Amino acid sequence: MSGTDRGQAHTLEGVAAALLVVMSMLLALQMTAVTPLTASTSNQYIQAQERAAAQGVLATSDDGELRRAVRYWNATNETTAGFYGADPEPYYTSEGPVDELGFLSRLNETFAGTGIAYNVRFVYVNPDGDRVRQQFVYNGRPTSNAVTATRVVTLYDHDRLVGPNGSSGRTVSDPVYFANNDTARGSPVHTTVSVEVVAWRM
Repeated sequence: MSGTDRGQAHTLEGVAAALLVVMSMLLALQMTAVTPLTASTSNQYIQAQERAAAQGVLATSDDGELRRAVRYWNATNETTAGFYGADPEPYYTSEGPVDELGFLSRLNETFAGTGIAYNVRFVYVNPDGDRVRQQFVYNGRPTSNAVTATRVVTLYDHDRLVGPNGSSGRTVSDPVYFANNDTARGSPVHTTVSVEVVAWRM
């Protein structure tokens, strides 16, 4: 075999090897599966988990638990009005009184140690027709990927505000109560409050 023949053989072997490598890479890329942990879908997967957890808390909290949380308002003094035990802000910046409020206990059981932060707010419509948000639990500013779950509770004129020792003797019609908005004149319904849980991964 001459030197020219040997050079051509080496060239053909190199080309064949390169083609084999390229074809192997193409085949491997086509066989790669997209899983829930793939970068392009991981955010949606995580958001779905967070939303399901928040909805689960609201679904398993009965109407009485949610209504008690909404009425756990200290209206003794207008300047210090806020949820019982919340200090210095009128809302909770930690788990809150979980022994007093079953709703807070469920939130803590669901999200503690999971790497998911949450806020809770109560939303109602004021006499001017504007939606007003009263913070209940605040654990920081949500990220752009935060999810929200909502459940509506109804308050009636005769509903009393509650505290650590039971009824406070005041009703939801008290001027110091945050959702004092008796818009349904002639109706026993005082107002409706949306309980919103906002969750996001820290």
